[in-house]
Amino acid sequence: MAPDGQTIAPPAAPNVHDAESIPDAARAEIDRLLTSGDLFRYTAPADAPVALLEAEFAALMGSRYALAVSSCSAALFLSLKALDLPRGAKVLIPAFTFAAVPSSVVHAGCVPVLVEVGDNYRVDMADFAAKLPGADAVMISHMRGHTSDMDAIMALCDAAGVPVIEDAAHSLGTVWGGRKIGTIGKVGCFSFQSYKLVNAGEGGILITDDPEVAARAIIMSGAYEENWKKHPGLGNSCAHWQNRLPLYNLRMQNLSAAVIRPQLPLVAERVVKGRANHDAVAAVLNASPWLAVPEALGPEDRAPDSIQFNLAGGWSDDEARAFQSAAKARGVSVQVFGLSQGNARAFWNWQFLGDPPDLPQTRAMLMRACDVRLPTRLSAAELDFIASAVVAAAVEVKG
Repeated sequence: MAPDGQTIAPPAAPNVHDAESIPDAARAEIDRLLTSGDLFRYTAPADAPVALLEAEFAALMGSRYALAVSSCSAALFLSLKALDLPRGAKVLIPAFTFAAVPSSVVHAGCVPVLVEVGDNYRVDMADFAAKLPGADAVMISHMRGHTSDMDAIMALCDAAGVPVIEDAAHSLGTVWGGRKIGTIGKVGCFSFQSYKLVNAGEGGILITDDPEVAARAIIMSGAYEENWKKHPGLGNSCAHWQNRLPLYNLRMQNLSAAVIRPQLPLVAERVVKGRANHDAVAAVLNASPWLAVPEALGPEDRAPDSIQFNLAGGWSDDEARAFQSAAKARGVSVQVFGLSQGNARAFWNWQFLGDPPDLPQTRAMLMRACDVRLPTRLSAAELDFIASAVVAAAVEVKG
């Protein structure tokens, strides 16, 4: 109670659902585009917003080529098609990922092979090595920004001559051993969906240093007739593939690029803030005997905008559900991946693949792995509210 006798209201639960706000510079550019009507990326003779975004993103990542498309799912699909894999090709993917990843493999006419994931959310390297023989490609999802052992993965894949696509939807700004995630494999794919580090509602981009992969992806993205000439440095390759490849119309349009471009200079700041937010909450959760946040791998500098942790010390399914309810009652939404009805990150819900494979390690992890959003805009007080509510919920259930 306050000194004047007034009751002090408890602090409101922080809003973690809203995405990052759009900079004013984007609004000015959107107004200009709406006035001009030039929303199609190939309308302008040169310097369309999408083309400028591609150049700026390639420079940010240190890559030779970038292609902006309608979504990260589109980028993953185009990457597989651009590798010119045979129909029915086997593509290794982690069993802990979003449903869009196996979907992109299926859409590309390939067959996903699911690899076990440990309780640190990274690929189990023994299972990976056992399943790599016979694979035609590997698509590594750095799920929720958790980087698998890319040194070991690349060593095995390079020795086997198997190309690697990085699904870096959650990993813009993450660095592995001094190299930017998305630049280690042959192709890197990123997302600009609202709940990512850069918010455009929807949108994606792929990067590569391989001119043939870039050219094939450009043509198939929908660069019909001679629109490929507006992609610099790839004239000969694009001319070769023109009319020889199907068009899928996965282009990004200028409004999306106008929203994204002013956010690129903010990425470094958001990475620093997101890492600090994550580590502050992780320190509180790890002090509880019932909660455990896995450590980053040695070479990994993460760029998180959420936190994942495991229910530790032995929990039943009913206790885990009670924990979710107790956290929600305190104003914090906690998702236990394997206990959320129809969760698109639980491999047994990918019914389009047929009967789910036997992956006991991944299944056990998903049944106790928890997920909480931590937007970079949160204050220290809001982070403390979230951490305290989660710990209190665990104490309520486990004592």
